[in-house]
This record gives sequence, C-alpha cells and structure tokens, in this order.
Amino acid sequence: MRSKWVGAVVALTVFLGLERSALAQQDYPNRTVKVVIAFSPAGAIDILGRLIADRLSTMWGQQVIVENRPGAGGNIGAAAAAQAAPDGYTLHFGAQTLSTNPVLAPSTSFNPETSFEPIMLVGTALEIFSVAPSTPYKSVQDVIAAAKANPGKLNYASVGIGSSAHLATVLFMDVAGIKMQHVPYSQMSQAYADVFSGRTEIWFTTAGGSLPHINSGKVRALAVNGPSRTKLLPDVPTLAESGVNMKNESSWYGFFAPKGTPKPIIDKINRDLQTIIDRPDMREKELALGYRFIGGPPEKLRDYLKSETEKWEALEKKGAFN
Repeated sequence: MRSKWVGAVVALTVFLGLERSALAQQDYPNRTVKVVIAFSPAGAIDILGRLIADRLSTMWGQQVIVENRPGAGGNIGAAAAAQAAPDGYTLHFGAQTLSTNPVLAPSTSFNPETSFEPIMLVGTALEIFSVAPSTPYKSVQDVIAAAKANPGKLNYASVGIGSSAHLATVLFMDVAGIKMQHVPYSQMSQAYADVFSGRTEIWFTTAGGSLPHINSGKVRALAVNGPSRTKLLPDVPTLAESGVNMKNESSWYGFFAPKGTPKPIIDKINRDLQTIIDRPDMREKELALGYRFIGGPPEKLRDYLKSETEKWEALEKKGAFN
C-alpha cells in the first residue's frame, strides 16, 4: 500500500513539474534575456546583435541585454553560452567562428554542432575586397597578377586567425590560386593605420567598418563579395564579375540556444526574429549597414553550420591556412 502511495506522489510531482515547465514556456519570456556575443563591442556582429536585442525587448516587454565575452577567437563567449541553463534566458548570437574554430582552434568545452540548438541563420555581412590607395592596383585581376609574379610578397590585414578578413582572404587566395602574407593585428585601428599608409596592401573586410574609409578615399574598394552588387557601392563589381567566384560570404551570424532548450521556446524566438528582420526599418538597416538577411527555420542554420564547417575542413586539408 505504501509503495502505491509513494508511486502516486512521484507521479504527481512529475506531472506538476511538467505543468510548470509548460506554463513557463507559454509565458516566455517573463524576465531578462541575455544574448552572449563572443566579440568586442562595435564590430559588425555586435552592431547587428544590439539592433535585434533592442527590437526583441520592445516586442517581448522584457529586457534583452547583450553581454560581450571576447577571447580565444570566439571560443570563450560561445563556451559560456553553451554551458548556460537551457531555459531560453541565455542565447548566443554566433558568427562564422563556430564553423572555423573546430578546424583552427578546437575547444574541449563545447562543440558547435552538438552543444547548441540552432534558432535562425539571421544573415551575412557584405565583404569588400580593398587595397591601400598608394598601391597601383585598380582591379582584382591587378592584385592577382602581382601576387602570382611575387608569391607571398603582398601583405593582407586581419584582426587574427579565424576573423572574417582572414577567412575571406584565405578563400580568395584558394579560388584565385595565389599566395599572400597574413599580417594579423590585435586592434582594428592598427590594421587600418597600416592599410592607410600602404604598409599593408590588402584589406578584405566587412562593410560596416570599411565604408567610411572607402568613401573618404583612405581605402580603395575593388570588389564586393556576394550574389550581387550593393547600392552602397554601385560602381564596384562583385568578385564573381571580377573572375573570382567565392559563392557565399565568409561572415555570417546566427542565433543559438544551449542544447536542450525546449522546442516551443526555440520556435517562438525563431518566429519573432523573422518578424523583426522582415520589418521595413530593419530592411533599411540591412542596406545601410551592409548586411544580407536570410532567415528561415532552425534547420537551415543547422545545415549551414555543417556545410560551412566541412568547407573550412577541406581547405585546411589542402593546406590553405599554411
């Protein structure tokens, strides 16, 4: 008799726990949500992440705050987000490093494909292949010709291994069949200073940081990466038009949640993110800041992460990062 009573109590406890969990999901969010970004403030991912967080705050009637956790090429922030409680109150706005770090800087504390629930592939960033204005290069083919004539002599800037500039240039070199020298900088300002002076010739960066310098003449834009030209630089051809078809942009951004986050919460965030990026004011920001919104279901981000990781693995096996 006592065992039946104990069993009934256990069953009731489990039932009540499930009920509370279901109610919590229906009421989500009912407190502050934190979005972890694994990079410093003011970069392309931080700007977009804060725009979206602000609009989620208004939509949900709850604070959505951004926490910057830079370090180890994005691994520190990603690991912190992956290890958070899977309740929807800690999210990760991740970047392309989730597909490159398993190849270039593996972490033992998390696995991008198994430690997260994908929510949405928000978009990519417009990338601009540019050169120092003091160089003689007026086209992408000029750069390729110079690099072929002097292998390893041209320098290209980035803010470190796995950064968007590093990845984009590695892919560019592989497609173009050339070799240039990587010059990693610890600060974006240092990289720009050397490009302005001509000490470093090549700068393959996202539009958000480089457009003001291109418009002022401090940097010369030769091509944009992506499926089409941009209204921001209508006279600048695409890389494909310039004879170097790199297909996807190297810089991408997506929302993730810790593994085990309930599907109803994942689905709600996905729907709300889609609503936000489809709004006219966000479409204006998309153009002005040089993003390309994508959206879609969580499975799209899962498949994209997998295919991007496989792409960088293949390049690493070819020795493209050496």
